[in-house]
This record gives sequence, C-alpha cells and structure tokens, in this order.
Amino acid sequence: MSDNIVGRAVLDAARLLLSRMGISPADLVAASDRPHAPTFAEYVPVVAAAVSDGARRAYGSYWKRVLEQWGQRRLDEPTPSEIEQLAEYAKTHVVAGGTRGEDEARRSI
Repeated sequence: MSDNIVGRAVLDAARLLLSRMGISPADLVAASDRPHAPTFAEYVPVVAAAVSDGARRAYGSYWKRVLEQWGQRRLDEPTPSEIEQLAEYAKTHVVAGGTRGEDEARRSI
C-alpha cells in the first residue's frame, strides 16, 4: 500500500470513530476554546478546603512548596522532569530528617 492509501484509511477510521462518539471535527476545534487550567495558587486552596484536617496537616507543607515553586503556573504546565525536580527539591528540604522523611517527601509531591 502507498502512504496515501494508508493515510486515507487512517483518516476514514478517525472520522468513523468520531462519528460514533457523536463528535464532529468542528467540535475538536471548538474544544481548544475551553478555559485554561487553573494555576496552582488558584487550585491548592480549593483542594485544601475539600480535605480533612488530618490530610491538610499531612500535605500542607508539600502544598506550600508547590505554591512557592509553581504558584503562578497552570496545573497542566509542569513536565514530568520538572515534577521529578520538585520532588528532589522537597527531598533535600525536608524539615524532619532521615531517610523516611525523604521518602515521604518524594512520594507526596
């Protein structure tokens, strides 16, 4: 098969799938008009208000670090490598010393 035939077949399959899902190509274009994800500074307080006091105490210091580092960034902006870097930062800035604290810091980010 030529690339043109394969490309056409893939497009036909995509159109069929979209049709069965009730989605038009125009819907896909319009979806890009949706609002941006909130910033960490906007969303962390929402999460903090929704969890128990115990969860707030357990995660509050980590949320604080996230806000310090990424407060004005949108939730969908950090890359996997940036998340890893923040976990390393949290690991090296643990208040309670020891390996257990470092492991907890890494898991909690």
